[in-house]
Amino acid sequence: MMEKKWWHKSVVYQIYPRSFKDTSGNGVGDLRGIIEKLDYLKELGIDVIWLSPVYKSPMDDNGYDISDYQDIAPEFGTMADMDELIKEANARGIRIVMDLVVNHTSDEHPWFLEAKKSKDNPYRDYYIWRDPAEDGGVPNDLGSTFSGPAWNYDETTGQYYFHLFSKRQPDLNWENPKVQEEVHKMMNFWLEKGIGGFRMDVIDLIGKEVDKKITGNGPRLHPLLQEMNKASFGNYDVLTVGETWGATPEIAKLYSDPKRHELSMVFQFEHASIDWHPQEGKWRPTQFDFLKFKQILSKWQTSLDGEGWNSLFWNNHDLPRIVSRWGNDKEYRVETAKMFASILHLMQGTPYVYQGEEIGMTNVHFEKLEQYNDIETLQFYRDNIKKGYTHEEMMDAIWKNGRDNARTPMQWDNSVNAGFTNATPWLELNPNYTEINVKDALENKDSIFHHYKKLINLRKNTEFSDVIVYGKYELLLPEDEHIFAYIRENEDKKLLLVANFSEETVTRSFDGEVKQIILSNYKEFDYQLSSLELRPYETVIFELSK
Repeated sequence: MMEKKWWHKSVVYQIYPRSFKDTSGNGVGDLRGIIEKLDYLKELGIDVIWLSPVYKSPMDDNGYDISDYQDIAPEFGTMADMDELIKEANARGIRIVMDLVVNHTSDEHPWFLEAKKSKDNPYRDYYIWRDPAEDGGVPNDLGSTFSGPAWNYDETTGQYYFHLFSKRQPDLNWENPKVQEEVHKMMNFWLEKGIGGFRMDVIDLIGKEVDKKITGNGPRLHPLLQEMNKASFGNYDVLTVGETWGATPEIAKLYSDPKRHELSMVFQFEHASIDWHPQEGKWRPTQFDFLKFKQILSKWQTSLDGEGWNSLFWNNHDLPRIVSRWGNDKEYRVETAKMFASILHLMQGTPYVYQGEEIGMTNVHFEKLEQYNDIETLQFYRDNIKKGYTHEEMMDAIWKNGRDNARTPMQWDNSVNAGFTNATPWLELNPNYTEINVKDALENKDSIFHHYKKLINLRKNTEFSDVIVYGKYELLLPEDEHIFAYIRENEDKKLLLVANFSEETVTRSFDGEVKQIILSNYKEFDYQLSSLELRPYETVIFELSK
């Protein structure tokens, strides 16, 4: 049996600060806005906040390009605001998890400004530099995630530096012990402030070997993480989660098996890329495969049981809104959102709620490209138009999968700018904020918010906590084209979740005797397991007799 940890029962709420709540009147969300809304989050029941980067940054990639790890970007506030946020959150039993971006820095970071000066500068080796190829071009054909080559020529020293993301995000050289030392020191600076851990951005890239064209899961990755654990967070009782796009269950165990002293858990994205084109990725979406979807989620549930830990999520700042992506965000928006919540929160692992998910916020459908802000979206639009995509194809892909779907400001009420700001917001609001907002959700006892609240409470504070957090998982009806059903069971309890993942009414038969109905997403119901009729997107959690 795995040693029990506080974060096994926790529910994490991700805040994208820029879009959460503006108190300064500059149209950008800030730390004081988060402090103002802590009681709302307490009411929801979450006990961890994952805070997307608030460090000092030129904001080329909305804060994922850090110029000072130990200072706060002025648009978000001051270090005093940050200290107050940690203190006020802790007072409510909520821990702050910082987003840690250590694969790369901003090109305005003092280390890089020094590194650029000359080949023999003491900071030169903090980054990855190579001579041009024999023909004077790039050292090799590795590409940037944001399109184009991963190498940028520096006139001053006649060498190329490496950047897996924007050219304004040069990659750190993790083979340099000084880089490791500096990063560990910086992490301890935050840990000593009383934070609850780190979410580690693209952490699977730090073991890269560029000359061998290895970027993800390099051979040095796990030794580097073990060193990091030993030098920093392993000395504290904190949550650490790594963003690992290429992880398989076997790889995830390497990160999250407690015996290995690396991370608490990882984000894997196998389910999140199920409707992406194998070559063209998310910019040419393919058909959603429901059977494969069930198979993937179930594989992760059973493979990690007892040997690692799952992070459970539908949404984040990089992914479209789940209710629009695979649900029905029109006539069945409420039912769909509750269905997705139930499926996820009853699984084994730590659930993550992305801001606005708890009120069923939807993708945005801006008509003009100019209304979008995201660096990736704009870059890929330009590149794919050159490749022969039509404007219509690209806009359709952006509406489905663009990152700004997740980044439109939080919808607090139906007043001007949804209560987010009294200025012009940095990114336009989704026009549906007059119908979908926190104020309405709090007042309506049947809202998506209250459904999330019940699910979070089930996991944390009830007789069902133990079976939900640690019980075995068994998928039922794997070949059923409409139904997602599974069992969670331990020595004392047996739960059955049944979800109709379609717009049709269907009838199915299940074994067992119903002890009680724990939660449903429809108000009126009469359930017989032997002939269970389920309306569109209807989802029920039963306790069965043992």
